[in-house]
Amino acid sequence: MLTLDTSQVSLSREEMERFSRHLILPEVGLEGQKRLKAGKVLCIGTGGLGSPLLLYLAAAGVGRIGIVDFDVVDVSNLQRQVIHGTSWVGKPKVESAKNRILEINPYCQVDVYETALKSHNALELFANYDVIVDGTDNFPTRYLVNDACVLTGKPNVYGSIFRFEGQATVFNYEDGPNYRDLYPEPPPPGLVPSCAEGGVLGILPGIIGVIQATETVKILLGIGTTLSGRLLLYDALNMSFRELKLRKNPATPPITELIDYEQFCGIPRAQAAEQAGQAEIPEITVAELKARFDAQQDFVLVDVRNPNEWEIGRIPGAHLIPLPQIENGDGVDQVRKLLAASAARSGNGLELIVHCKSGARSAKALKILQAAGIQGKNLRGGILAWAEAYDPSIPKY
Repeated sequence: MLTLDTSQVSLSREEMERFSRHLILPEVGLEGQKRLKAGKVLCIGTGGLGSPLLLYLAAAGVGRIGIVDFDVVDVSNLQRQVIHGTSWVGKPKVESAKNRILEINPYCQVDVYETALKSHNALELFANYDVIVDGTDNFPTRYLVNDACVLTGKPNVYGSIFRFEGQATVFNYEDGPNYRDLYPEPPPPGLVPSCAEGGVLGILPGIIGVIQATETVKILLGIGTTLSGRLLLYDALNMSFRELKLRKNPATPPITELIDYEQFCGIPRAQAAEQAGQAEIPEITVAELKARFDAQQDFVLVDVRNPNEWEIGRIPGAHLIPLPQIENGDGVDQVRKLLAASAARSGNGLELIVHCKSGARSAKALKILQAAGIQGKNLRGGILAWAEAYDPSIPKY
């Protein structure tokens, strides 16, 4: 149980009324509400997970909340990041979150850190709080949060989401396992798509974030049984929960210092390899593509995005052949047939141009096509660049 000093904590009459439903719970009561007010929680991220988490920590009466985030509110965030509103688009997320927290609980002290969490600042930030809550969406930061929690002795309330599935647990609490006991090594870069790449059901982070808030409040109160030693898995499509037991792995190396987590996760190496690979792929700019349209030149334009992305918007004249079809070989044959049919109509060989959302998947598709003897060019920046420059009717997503 966390040691919290409540000797100098008192509740005003208005706070008594505000938290009255807590005060009548025997498990909480006046002393428990004082513990919540004395509690200090640091949330890493104010996105899908951080939004519901922060709302409920504030409403519960947590006395001091720290927020770490360097991003600004984007309109695409509003589908799931419910702490932010339309009027805050383009403004710092930490300020948006602080504003909403104080609307819910004006008695809360809100510390904002508009910065990226890095090895050089994590230990200093964590030292001022009782519980750390991980609302991040990338592996380097998850390992950093874990290691800094271990070194500072702080509980790590963890959650993650993807598409329709989420998971939650509590790491580094009461001699329980930490993140490295579950994931000793990070997955290869690019293997697990981000929410921006793979999508996420907007309601899903609400479920997982509220679970994280519940575990945080239980830790501060010292009541109930936490998820330490248990990984809770949630499937929104089937509305099902299941648990996996977690144990400390004696083979896990001790954590003695913070490291370069981008390097640990192989990101610089993967970026260098990607850049080297893309350098081998001929590119075409959206301006050059527009010039071909204007000159009514013959060419074959292939869109390798998914069908649901195709429905959002498309470049006129493009042919949809999703990347998975190219990867399994069927799409290669489709491209070859398209080129052959177009050449038969025009009487000569035609230029192949391939695009996706931003250029990465189409570069991958072209490497496969090159290996099959088909040459082409990648549209730099993809359909997003085309929409920005020439067709604002195509929604950005």
